[in-house]
Amino acid sequence: MGLLTNRVERSEIKPGDHIYTYRAVFTYSHHGIFVGGSKVVHFRPERNLDSSTEPSSDLYDPISPRSTCPTFPDCGFRQPNSGVVLSCLDCFLRNGSLYCFEYGVTPSVFLAKVRGGTCTTAMSDPPETVIHRAMYLLQNGFGNYDIFQNNCEDFALYCKTGLLIMEKQGVGRSGQASSVIGAPLAALLSSPLKLLMPSPVGVATVTAGMYCMSRYATDIGVRSDVIKVAVEDLAVSLGWAEHHDEAAQENEALSRQLVTL
Repeated sequence: MGLLTNRVERSEIKPGDHIYTYRAVFTYSHHGIFVGGSKVVHFRPERNLDSSTEPSSDLYDPISPRSTCPTFPDCGFRQPNSGVVLSCLDCFLRNGSLYCFEYGVTPSVFLAKVRGGTCTTAMSDPPETVIHRAMYLLQNGFGNYDIFQNNCEDFALYCKTGLLIMEKQGVGRSGQASSVIGAPLAALLSSPLKLLMPSPVGVATVTAGMYCMSRYATDIGVRSDVIKVAVEDLAVSLGWAEHHDEAAQENEALSRQLVTL
């Protein structure tokens, strides 16, 4: 992975990696956790998962039905009323390129990344912890999908770090969502400078600087309103867990068997 792109080959990713791919000609990216065995756990809007074989008009296109996957018969496994899905890598990528999200980057590298949703200054937990969180949430869900506060990137970031934002208002952990909000905000804040700076280059430079700083300020690695929450406590406290601990452990064991198939 380099400064300009995080693109990787399939042979380079390892279980516990946070991967993503671009959709709609790089309009947005879809994120997930690679759990090994060519399987990915990711989070999607629940309404798309319940859709029929007809195309969806939603921004996030629906996953193909489980029965249509030519690679794995269990591709598309999920619990009822949950947007957390287990898919094969082929269905996750949908012929797109594979990228690996970076953790523990320096502030200078973070600011140099023009596009959000590619890296964070936060450190990742060990792979076994990351996979445990992903498989647990596959059985217990990750709440309601929200494009700005609880999306696929938020899911992957939580699995990797265990960090949650205490303040429910505003943008979530997603760097992609921060970019969507930060760019117009930077342009708005820099607009009065046009009266003071006759040069378009000067205005563009200030706008770019504001955009980068707004992204950096919302990164989970530097925010002060984040806390570490165990995945078991997350499910219970937010009401996502519908089963007793014993049943959840049995379901998690079943999911691990699906991954190894």
